[in-house]
Amino acid sequence: MTCPALPEGFDATDPDLLQERVPLPEFARLRQTAPVWWCPQEPGTTGFDDDGYWAVTRHADVRYVSTHPELFSSTTNTAIIRFNGGIAREQIDAQRLIMLNMDPPEHTRVRQIVQRGFTPRAVRGLEGALRERARRIAEQARATAAAAAAAAAAAPGGDRADGGFDFVTRVACELPLQAIAELIGVPQEDRLRIFDWSNKMIAYDDPEYAITEAVGAEAAMELIGYAMHMSAARKECPAEDIVTRLVAAEGQGNLSSDEFGFFVLLLAVAGNETTRNAISHGMHAFLTHPEQWELYKATRPATAAEEIVRWATPVVSFQRTAVRDTELGGQKIRAGDRVGLFYASANHDPEVFTDPDSFDITRDPNPHLGFGGGGPHFCLGKSLAVMEIDLIFNAVADHLPDLRLTGPAPRRLRAAWLNGIKELRVSHP
Repeated sequence: MTCPALPEGFDATDPDLLQERVPLPEFARLRQTAPVWWCPQEPGTTGFDDDGYWAVTRHADVRYVSTHPELFSSTTNTAIIRFNGGIAREQIDAQRLIMLNMDPPEHTRVRQIVQRGFTPRAVRGLEGALRERARRIAEQARATAAAAAAAAAAAPGGDRADGGFDFVTRVACELPLQAIAELIGVPQEDRLRIFDWSNKMIAYDDPEYAITEAVGAEAAMELIGYAMHMSAARKECPAEDIVTRLVAAEGQGNLSSDEFGFFVLLLAVAGNETTRNAISHGMHAFLTHPEQWELYKATRPATAAEEIVRWATPVVSFQRTAVRDTELGGQKIRAGDRVGLFYASANHDPEVFTDPDSFDITRDPNPHLGFGGGGPHFCLGKSLAVMEIDLIFNAVADHLPDLRLTGPAPRRLRAAWLNGIKELRVSHP
């Protein structure tokens, strides 16, 4: 195998690296010289007792692995490519109850039930309410910006603040949370509890949050318990909502209370964290590419949301495990080997995208893998996520058209597989 010119010890799942940046230059070298590359790891340091994984970086290869579940399993080691070294194997195995970590036929059964909530009709039914919520979020952010600017102007010269606010907490996180609440009937007043639980579940690698995996597991159990209570209530007293359709649909198959709980847990991460980070990265991309922001405000192209997802690629990577000996990209993959699918690399593959390192909201076609590489695990909520991104950026363009960056570079989340932004300071005159 060709040895790519990589920094010594390079590992694209290193949370210290991803807190600093997504390693796009290194991905480019891997695509060119070793598109399926063995990344060595010390046994036990990432939650797995093996000695590494295969890094898959080309678009075509990521798609191939994604669309061949008979060769590459999501269940064996789950889809999460890196845990903390101290995690017990039984804690990893317990995550097989989440749809993300299932293989057919069990995955097929659960997905067929869950997708009742994501039909085109169901998603369209949310649009009016979410449009209004997006408008209110942007208007409230504008009021916050005005207050911050006034406070900054009144502050003594040596104590002047930046006059701005955090786009992540004031704008980006709100619509995904409210969409989940709208979708499954969570009272809006509980949305911050979901935000807190989901943050704890994915932030165990970030020392700023001082959250251990035990705290994350406790948050997961609290969220699952909350969802199971909703499920039990709907079984006892059905309503005209998605929860009833999923757990109390007579003669159509339904989710058990446990399965519904794990489904809501998946929504809290897949439907909340990822969309929030796409919106945060999208806003940063617009503000660092002002010509694209001016173009967006003037034309509102329908292609913008897909380019935002490609550019952001909120999930840097997931993994699969080889079911049997096979070959990929000229490399022999042994049964039991873990295979890392690097969507962030695939979405910058010049064999697929013209000028992939340019942010272009008119890009069309745009066969990015930001919603997965196809196959059984293609993102069930894609149409809802695209709608949310469209709605929030239309609202920002209407009510915060002159937004600008006020702080340093965005503060990034320390995580092994998420491309997360914790804070993005902005202001509006």
